[in-house]
Amino acid sequence: MGNVQNYQCPSCGGPLEFDAQSSKLKCPYCESTFEPDEIASQHEQAESDTFDNQGASWNTSQLSGEWGQDAASMKEYSCPSCGASIICDETTAATSCPYCENPTVVETQFQGSLRPDYIIPFKLQKKQAVDALKSFYKDKPLLPNSFAEQNHLEEVKGVYVPFWFFDGTAYGSAMFHATKSHTLIQSDETIKITEHFDCERSGDISFKLVPVDASKQMDDDLMDSIEPYDYEELKPFSTGFLPGYLANIHDVSVEDCFERANRRCAATCLLALKSTVVGYETCQTTSKNITLKEGTVSYGLLPVYLLNTRFEDKLYTFAINGQTGKIVGNLPSSSSKAALRFFKRFFTTLVVGGGIAFALMSFMGSNIQEMLVPGISIVSIISLIVASVSLASAKSKMRTVAAASGALQYTDGNANLNVMNDSFRYETKSVVQRTRTTPPNNNGMNMHESPPFGNRPNGHGRNGW
Repeated sequence: MGNVQNYQCPSCGGPLEFDAQSSKLKCPYCESTFEPDEIASQHEQAESDTFDNQGASWNTSQLSGEWGQDAASMKEYSCPSCGASIICDETTAATSCPYCENPTVVETQFQGSLRPDYIIPFKLQKKQAVDALKSFYKDKPLLPNSFAEQNHLEEVKGVYVPFWFFDGTAYGSAMFHATKSHTLIQSDETIKITEHFDCERSGDISFKLVPVDASKQMDDDLMDSIEPYDYEELKPFSTGFLPGYLANIHDVSVEDCFERANRRCAATCLLALKSTVVGYETCQTTSKNITLKEGTVSYGLLPVYLLNTRFEDKLYTFAINGQTGKIVGNLPSSSSKAALRFFKRFFTTLVVGGGIAFALMSFMGSNIQEMLVPGISIVSIISLIVASVSLASAKSKMRTVAAASGALQYTDGNANLNVMNDSFRYETKSVVQRTRTTPPNNNGMNMHESPPFGNRPNGHGRNGW
């Protein structure tokens, strides 16, 4: 029997459905649409991006659901649109869901959930978050003018997002192929000699509080992108930090987060081992084996400001780290602004480069008519490259959301090595330059060589002048 495949919406986490009218995958909750091939390739990449032997057994026995007297002062809200469950103190009046902006939020009896172990309180005020968003928009040259004008920045909401925190140790062994080279001059050739080495490394590295968000409504890459938080301000959980904010209840089990935590820890262990291969020009991983020792899991809430806005029938979500002020979110690009930027850079470089080339040819006395066509071609290619690089740089500023590939900031940065062995394997040679020898002239002498002092023309020797 084949496996049943379910795809989740990258925007809100809801189940995607195929829409026959548009021939795209569509989310029934936030109405975002996606190309089927794009979603399928993202899923395949996530499944294939694994490490050898990375499984770990995480201890969750210390997680507690005991709220005590705090439960009496708690409310729970369930959004009928996206399904988010939100807890807050009894004085908070929730009027809309922070994830899908649905204005109908239904109050229900508080059913209880795992009590968080930790919380980082909001440090950034709402006004500061709004100002940060305004600055974020100003720095984006390709942003459509109407996007910023139509945004309701005052609707930004402060939400405590649930996270699982993983503590553990990764053990790894790996083989690396490293090279270093030097040059040698032999006769009329310059030879590059490349020495090849096998570098064996084995060791371990410990992790502390690696965060993985536990909300289906939050995009995982979005939450990865607003890291890191300053754990110096991590406090034992208290409901006293909740008034004025919403707090999402976890709806992703800790077991479902194991793979993401394992992948980040395993990648960091390999990176730490590779960083010890020093003194070489290149280093490539040839084999690896990473294992994770049983670790512990804790539960906590981290502060995030959220803004959901719709533009041209597409939902855009922006997140601001409520402690550090870091803001992330993918922005739409104006095709007209992109084209204007490209051609402006192209023609500016073409005019300036052409002027410089013409001045150089005139100064060197070159035949301008003969050099005109190749000169224009070279300047045009340079202008095309400059314009393309400028446009690519501007587009990169429009996309600031990316998945975390490691967890180096949650370690001391160094691996504890128990094996460190470098062995020479072989060397390769290649000619990088060959000196051209000029044929001798009629006198049997190289045209570029000066005659010996005793045989100068006209019979003059060293003392003959």
